[in-house]
Formats: sequence, C-alpha cells, structure tokens
Amino acid sequence: MLDALLINAALDVGMMLALCWVAARIRDVSFIDAVWGGGMVVMAASSWLQLADPGQRATLLLGMTALWGLRLALHLYTRWRAHGEDPRYARILGKAKEQGRYGSAAFKLVFGPQAVLLFLTCLPAQFGILASGAPAGLGPLGWAGAALWLTGMVFETVGDAQLKAFRANPANKGKVLDTGLWRYTRHPNYFGDTCVWWGIWLVAAEAGTAVALASLIGPVFLTFTLTRWSGKPLLEKGLAKSRPGYAEYVARTSGFIPWPPRKG
Repeated sequence: MLDALLINAALDVGMMLALCWVAARIRDVSFIDAVWGGGMVVMAASSWLQLADPGQRATLLLGMTALWGLRLALHLYTRWRAHGEDPRYARILGKAKEQGRYGSAAFKLVFGPQAVLLFLTCLPAQFGILASGAPAGLGPLGWAGAALWLTGMVFETVGDAQLKAFRANPANKGKVLDTGLWRYTRHPNYFGDTCVWWGIWLVAAEAGTAVALASLIGPVFLTFTLTRWSGKPLLEKGLAKSRPGYAEYVARTSGFIPWPPRKG
C-alpha cells in the first residue's frame, strides 16, 4: 500500500507542476478550483488500477469519487471559462504578477499547498480502494456511506443548478437567492460536499479500523475547510458587503445543516 500511495503522490505533484506551468503562461491560477475534483479522480483511478483484482468495494469507491469529482470539475471549469480570473487569486498573486515571478509564486502559494491538501482529503478513497481487493463486498456501513454520498450529490448538484439559474437572470443582480435548497441552508453545495466525503469515508471504513483511522483526516479537514476556514466564512464575508439584505438572510437561514427557516 505504501508503494501505491507514493505513486499517487508522485502523480499529484507532477500534475500540479504541469498545471502551474500552464497557469504561469496564461497568468491565471483560477482553474485550480476545477482541478480539486479532477485531481481526486486521478488519485482514486490510480489506486484502483494498482489492484490486481479490484473488489466490489474498490469499484464502488472509484465510481463515487469519479462521479463527484468529474461533475464538480466540469461545473467549476465552465464557471471559470465564463467569468475569468477569480478575484481571490488576483489578490493573492497580484504583486507576483507585477514583479515577474508569477510561476514560482503560483506554485508556492497555490499549486504546492493544493497538492498536499488534495492528497490528504482524498485519503479515504485511496486507502479504501487499496484495501479492497476481491472479494471485498459491501456491508451495512458501506450501504450507509453510499446513501450519505447520494444525499450529498443531490444537494450540491441541485444547489449549484439553482444558483446558476438565479445568476443567469439579470433581474436578480444584487439579490440574495433564498428559494429552493437555499431556503433551508445558506450553503447546500458545501453541505453536499461534506456529505459526499463522509459517505466515501464510511464505505472505506468497512475495510477495517486501521483504514478508518488513517483516512479520517480527509473528511475532518474538508469539513473544517468548508465551515471554518476558506469556504463559508470567506464567502459570507464578501457577500455581506456586496448583497443588500444578506444579513437578514443569515438571520433566518441555517448556516450549514438544512433546517426550516427561522421566523421573525
């Protein structure tokens, strides 16, 4: 298993170096968001291909990771193509662009850290697949994980579609989306992502306690990132400044776990 993980790590670093070169040529790193999902598909596929005889659990984990990752990568890639450079990355790399050191700064500040975080977050899929050669099947814990994964996929797919349709209507410019899933949680896509990776972790955990403990950092880190670090807090800080009425929306709507809106 260690050899397989080292191969995955080498693929991860090589992929990030190549993409950093592309970013330096076009002077934009914003497509890294799309790489997040696609990179995890690469890690899962590499793990599956290194098994001599993949079992049912290994194939299910690959499928779960691939469906989630490819959908997210396509969604974020098309959004980047439509809207151009993300202001967050423009701020991070603004000085480097002016000083002619964009490539090195892009790897140090964006692609390097993302390589590490992607590998760690994807550990449930990697460990779960590598520990699930034939005849590894699916038990109650695995089915529970698959159900949680499906719940997450519905939330983030539907939530993203509702947000895209809302933004496409010029009449909604400057307004707050508070219908559909967004009526029950301010971040259905983040909630969905969290459910997906806790679901993948549950499926992987059927491979044994060692796998469950070694890969726990993946969903824990993802949950922390989305709820406490660069996800929800950073996004809401910007929305509070740019969207009139957002404070009222926050006051009545659950911040993460879907719940009926508060009255008053």
